[in-house]
Amino acid sequence: MTVIGLGAMGQALAEAFLNAGHPTTVWNRTAARAEPLVAKGAVRAETVAEAVTAAPLIVVCVLDYAAVHGLLDPVADELSGRALVNLTNGTAQEARTTAEWAAELGAEYVDGGIMAIPPTIGTPASAILYSGSQQAFDTHSTVLDLLGTSKFLGTDAGLAALHDLALLGAMYGMFAGAFTAMAMVGTEKVAAADFTDELLVPWLNSMVAVLPLLAAEADSGEEVSEERKLVERVALTNIIDTAKAQGVAANLVNPIQAIKDNT
Repeated sequence: MTVIGLGAMGQALAEAFLNAGHPTTVWNRTAARAEPLVAKGAVRAETVAEAVTAAPLIVVCVLDYAAVHGLLDPVADELSGRALVNLTNGTAQEARTTAEWAAELGAEYVDGGIMAIPPTIGTPASAILYSGSQQAFDTHSTVLDLLGTSKFLGTDAGLAALHDLALLGAMYGMFAGAFTAMAMVGTEKVAAADFTDELLVPWLNSMVAVLPLLAAEADSGEEVSEERKLVERVALTNIIDTAKAQGVAANLVNPIQAIKDNT
């Protein structure tokens, strides 16, 4: 296979293939980034065209979709008959548009969302979401499974990106609340590490267990009671007032209050 893009994630992807004994061609705009992989047996392509024609499976992991097309558009004629697995972060619409572009070229397209950090690639702790060509995924699933736990979401190429960004949104929302919490107690000289280890992590873990109940509630369309709405509004008001009193910006919490005020 070929891996195009050797940032931290791209290097981890290529290394997982090499560790499993698969011949792997790599390309990166800054050629020096390929050197550690070449030392482990990878073949460094001198051009994108050389990288594309080296294998039937092309894995791309670069900054954004503009970079994907900037690299592949000039060699589009070489993609026919190949499987293109794009693990670049982007939107669902970008994925769908790229899938249509690939189909016109005669390539099988799979979009992916990596729910992992580079050190976990190649382990069960790495989860990768895929969508797009069922044929390409089925053909190459054994190889793709080397990167982590694979989950195919469907033939709509946009589904992986949609799920990826939804999950990242939940993560960043949690981090935003955690940073606000650390800042609030930090105004009273409470060490962030102590607060996080002793209270914040156990509390958030216990709240994660509630999520399936909230999901079932959302699916049912059941109306939240007025009493619960009132309690939540009061709590959010008190959080915001206390943050302000402690000199902490409540910018991360204010939108939550606005949502609750309108429900």
